[in-house]
Amino acid sequence: MCGVQDKETKHITVLIASRPYPLKIDASDEPAIRKIVNEVNEKVNRFQLTYTNKDKQDCLSMALLTYAVDLHKAKQAVANDPAVSAKLANLDALLDRLLT
Repeated sequence: MCGVQDKETKHITVLIASRPYPLKIDASDEPAIRKIVNEVNEKVNRFQLTYTNKDKQDCLSMALLTYAVDLHKAKQAVANDPAVSAKLANLDALLDRLLT
């Protein structure tokens, strides 16, 4: 195949805020995805402890908003650095896969 290697895909199910989400991912992305899922769940749990009057969906939304703000700030800070921009694009793609 002209030196092009097909990526191995894998089906996994992750739990985010106690809800299952089936994903089809590149097998090589699994460790990063699982780490992101853990971080999101930890943020949701922290928001639940801080804002006890909010439901889990509100806490999930707030957690993901913090990631979006951080990503936006990082993109602004390194807009002229192609290497960092490529890494952020990969992170953005991983997050998109988690949310679709």
